[in-house]
Order: sequence, then C-alpha cells, then structure tokens
Amino acid sequence: MSTYYSPNLALELIGNGEQAGNWGQTTNTNLGILVEQAISGYTTQAMADADQTLAMTQGASATARNMFIELTGALTAARVLNVPNNKKLYFIYNNTSGGFAVTVKVTGQTGVSVSNGTKTILVCNGTDIVLATTTVAPAAPGVTSVGATVPTFLTVAGSPVTSTGTLAISLSGSALPIANGGTGQTSLAALGNLFYPVGSIYSNTSNGTNPGTLLGFGTWASVGMGRVLLGAGTNGPNTFTAGQTGGVFDSTLPSHSHTATSTVSDPGHFHASSGGLNVGSGANAFVTANDRNPDNTSTASTGISVATSISTEGVTPTDANLPPYIVVYMWERTA
Repeated sequence: MSTYYSPNLALELIGNGEQAGNWGQTTNTNLGILVEQAISGYTTQAMADADQTLAMTQGASATARNMFIELTGALTAARVLNVPNNKKLYFIYNNTSGGFAVTVKVTGQTGVSVSNGTKTILVCNGTDIVLATTTVAPAAPGVTSVGATVPTFLTVAGSPVTSTGTLAISLSGSALPIANGGTGQTSLAALGNLFYPVGSIYSNTSNGTNPGTLLGFGTWASVGMGRVLLGAGTNGPNTFTAGQTGGVFDSTLPSHSHTATSTVSDPGHFHASSGGLNVGSGANAFVTANDRNPDNTSTASTGISVATSISTEGVTPTDANLPPYIVVYMWERTA
C-alpha cells in the first residue's frame, strides 16, 4: 500500500514497505508538529479587511489544523473565514477591531457568525461549521430600558433610560415619613419647630453664638442672665407662673426676736447694828421710848450676781445666699 493521509487531520500514513529509512522523520512530523497543532496549536489569522480561506495541507503545517485561531485586523464590514470540511474542533476568537462579526464556515455553506470580541467553540461536522456548545452572546452596548420607582418623598428625573443617560433621584419636597426613618418634616425650620417651639429655652456651656445662627432657624433672645430656672406650679403656699421673675442676690434679715435668760444668785449676808439705851439710876430707873438711842446699820457686801445670755439665730453665710450652680449661655426662642 502506498503512503496516504488521514481524512481529518491530514497526517501522513506510511504504507507497507514505504519510506525505508525515513520513518523517523515522517513520524516526528506527524507527532511533533501536526498532532500538536491539532490538539494544542494557537495561531493568529489576519483578516486584512477581506474574506479569508484556510487550507488543510497534507502532511505539513497548516493554519486550519490549529485548535485555537485568533482573528486579528481592522474591519470595515462583516467578513468570512472559510475553512476546509475536515472534521475537527475550532476555538475561534474574533479579536478584530471595527465592531464587525466574522462568519466561520465551509465554502458554500452557512456557518456560524462570531460577533466582535466573542470567543466561541465550533466544530466542523464534515459539511459545515456548527456550534460545539450552546453559548450566549454578550449584550449589545447600551441598555434597552432602565427606569426607577421611588416613594412619594422622592422624585426621579430621566426615567426611563432607553440607551444612555442618567437617573437623578432627589427629595420631592414631601416630608420623609417617620416609618422610613424620617421626622415627617420638610425643612430645617419645620424640624426646628418640632424640637424647639416658640418659648423654648436653649442653653450651651461653651458657645455663646445666637441659636438663630448656630442652629439655622428661629429668632432668639438672650435671657436669664444671673438667674436660675424654676418650675412653674404650686409648692406649698407659693404659686409660680411661667415667665414670672423674683428673688434677690443679697437676702435681707427679717425682723425677729431673741430670748434673754438671767440668773440671780445670793450667797447669803448680814448687817451689823450699833446703838444704846439711856436709863436712870436708883430705884426709879426705867426706860422709855425716848430713852433709846438710834441704831446704826453697817454696810455689808451681798455677793449677788446676775448672768444674762442671748440665744443665737441663723447661720453665718458662706456665699451671697446662692444655690450650687453652673453658668451657661441661655436663649429663649421668641419667633
């Protein structure tokens, strides 16, 4: 039998008694070049902006025998890559520029269109090129239609987008519902009315800036300089009305009395008396009232002492009669 070639990969098959002394070269070409091309060969094919035709050269290297073929070059129109009808797999990568598809087929057949930028697996069934697997082609550039539905407190502009564009979502001016994490208010002023209605007191320990500037809403007046706040209502015999002022820094001492206690002690004493009687002599001696001499009483020290004590009222003040305090900047919202 004479030398012949395999029907699909066109490998040279040596006939009996043929190529004496050349088997090594033929075998090396088959295994080292042609079979490698068929199972792992990667090559590029320039399309040159024209249809191209590949051949399966028998017993020699051929572009059509490679497993993976990358198509290159700039295209101005869709092109065709004709391949032989040898049964084999093709991995095709349309890496051309210009955005056009390349149809891979057997001459005179339909083949498969490979879109620009696509990698696909094809097979020749002996008649034509068909898909070896089911593939999904990438979507065309752009979008068909994109819209947005938003809650009532938002608005959307530019919806729907049918090719290219921008969806702009913004606040509609409606209040953000509390259920959606909002306050139910539509502005900073309305939010301020919620937390600081007219008549509210705002205080700050370090920043004396008017809250109208600091918070951005309302009209405020500085109040309570040197005064403490007192709750409205009745406490015991005293009734306090909101907005009422009173009290003084330096308290006056009201009219009051003290109790004085005196103790008298008499250790006991006596007086000395001196005097005499005038009497006659003999048997007719007698005493009459007129005969008595006047008594003289001497002065004596009595030793009596009087101790008096007055009770103490009140306490000695340590300050201007003020409660413990902390000083803050204080403002009242008036509008």
